[in-house]
Amino acid sequence: MLHIDGSHGEGGGQILRTSLSLAAITGQPIRLERIRAGRENPGLSIQHLTAVRAAASICQAQLKGDAVRSTTLEFIPRCPVQAGHYTFDVAQTTGAGSAGAITLILQTILLPLALATGDSVVTLKGGTHVPWSPPITYIEQVYLPILNQMGVQAEVQLHAWGWYPQGNGEVELRIIGRNASPLQGIQLLERGELQQVRGLAVVTQLPSHIPQRMASRAENLLREAQLKAHVQPLRGRGIAPGAGIVLTAEYEHSRAGFGAVGKLGVPAERVAEMATEELLEFHANGAPVELHLADQLLLPAALASESSQYRATEISLHLTTNAWVIEQFDLAKVGIDEDAQLVTVTPTNSALLDGSVPSLKATSE
Repeated sequence: MLHIDGSHGEGGGQILRTSLSLAAITGQPIRLERIRAGRENPGLSIQHLTAVRAAASICQAQLKGDAVRSTTLEFIPRCPVQAGHYTFDVAQTTGAGSAGAITLILQTILLPLALATGDSVVTLKGGTHVPWSPPITYIEQVYLPILNQMGVQAEVQLHAWGWYPQGNGEVELRIIGRNASPLQGIQLLERGELQQVRGLAVVTQLPSHIPQRMASRAENLLREAQLKAHVQPLRGRGIAPGAGIVLTAEYEHSRAGFGAVGKLGVPAERVAEMATEELLEFHANGAPVELHLADQLLLPAALASESSQYRATEISLHLTTNAWVIEQFDLAKVGIDEDAQLVTVTPTNSALLDGSVPSLKATSE
């Protein structure tokens, strides 16, 4: 059993999610200790527990320690990842409504199912646009298109928006399995020319002038910076009031996304400004990969059949911690040049190269 220290580096939930993904893919039994020790409320929160049970469902893993606030978890896969139809609902974990981030659950199970034999349809229920996690619009417009370049075939469809704290959003994720064939590496050293900036300013259960104000403010700021943009205002479907904006910058070779979620007392214009300021800062930097995507690319790059290399705006503690987790599974070496902001991921496990991912480890271990 592989022992992983959940307090390492940043000490957050990414250690758990990456470990679950790789355990499911490789069949490697794991024991996590001091889970989320670096957080104000350590241990498994509701969204993390939902991710644990989702990962367990797709490989019939035996669990020990799967409870809210548990700081220790044993996860023992009992079969290769099984494609199929799944539903994972954060509210079912609690027995009540919750806006636990379903995008983080999605990222836990996406690559295991993408490498499985057969296609999958996954319904996810919970928070779609909540603080401290990527909004589902970012997943749709940035994360999945970049992963598509590496061979991941998946798409998401939003059926209902879910805001903090009520949640109850719903997303359908469709994945075409690769039958364990490895992914391709990716090279993102230059981003090329900016093609377009597009955005979505959305509210549910609020007046239509609010998304219009967010859209107008974002477009005006981008226009002042000589960037042409179109931001669509939208009143969406959801059970509770909520507001947010997501902006996507599309370049020749890369994409970047930036969002902000509204809250009581914050004007619509300020919400738009927060997202726009982040986009303009990224655009001025010149790097092809923004802070969060740099972290999220590590796992697919580790599962590829060839090396990947990309230049990021910043090397975060989140990224270096994630790199450490990946190296615990002996799948890849991650080289980080902080001066050049350059990340190099070199897969090292030959079993990945011949497409035998599900049998890297004997499931009887």
